[in-house]
Amino acid sequence: MSTPSLRYRLAARGFDGTTLLVLPGLAVMLGLFIYPFFYGLADSVMPKEGAWYANYVAFFSDPFQYRTIASTLWLALPVTIVNLAFAVPIAFRVRLMTRQRLLTTILVLPITLGTVFVADGLLTFLGPQGWFNRVLVLVGLLDAPVKLTNNYWGVFASLVITGFPFAFLLTLSYVTGIDPAIEQAAATLGANARQRFMKVFLPLLVPGLAVTFCLAFVQAFAVFPSAVLLGAPAGSTRVISIAAYQAAFEQYDHSLGTAIAMVMGAVELVVVLIVLGARSMFYRGPTGGTKG
Repeated sequence: MSTPSLRYRLAARGFDGTTLLVLPGLAVMLGLFIYPFFYGLADSVMPKEGAWYANYVAFFSDPFQYRTIASTLWLALPVTIVNLAFAVPIAFRVRLMTRQRLLTTILVLPITLGTVFVADGLLTFLGPQGWFNRVLVLVGLLDAPVKLTNNYWGVFASLVITGFPFAFLLTLSYVTGIDPAIEQAAATLGANARQRFMKVFLPLLVPGLAVTFCLAFVQAFAVFPSAVLLGAPAGSTRVISIAAYQAAFEQYDHSLGTAIAMVMGAVELVVVLIVLGARSMFYRGPTGGTKG
């Protein structure tokens, strides 16, 4: 009995020509994520002085530093929830429109502007002498301009504007991927719009919405330009990215800055794991209701 060739034995274990197509992507991951991650981890445990954990002790023993975690979460979580809360109903409406491409282009336009451009525009629009305050004072809704910049709400508005297109595009892809025949079958059985959403759409959307939430949260948690330009960098919007920047480039302690960045990544990972773990509480069945 002849021995199978090496090519056949590798194919039987899942290593064939198709597998080789993964190698370029794997090389990119190694070069852009895995290597920098381990390099940063090694740098964070080599402080200027003290034990290997000195940077982490310095961060968590200083209230001015570790409170940036709560400040960043207080921005990122509400922004992510608001973006998803707007993205879901708008995506359901857009999927039924004939000029879906035109409206989608209009809705995602802010993502092409960049955070710095949006922040600069909001400084002019929401500032004390901006159009928003002038109109409200002119029509008599306000007696004096309301402060909407250099505080929490300015950063919040910027993150919603720049984060919504991202959440909307992902949500729209999941919504349009659900087979319309499933909704029609539920309607035929007497389910109203609310029942169809809760019993049909939501179970199929939960896995996708969980991923969208995680990606949108990570994007919002990494806020930096908006917190500097529209917020109060030494006050309520001193986010963890600002703490890492100041440690690395103002205090010239690159190791401490890297350690703060590692803490930032760990917090993001915890939230992502919680969200991905919680999605199983809503639906445990198959999600094979998509088209194609």
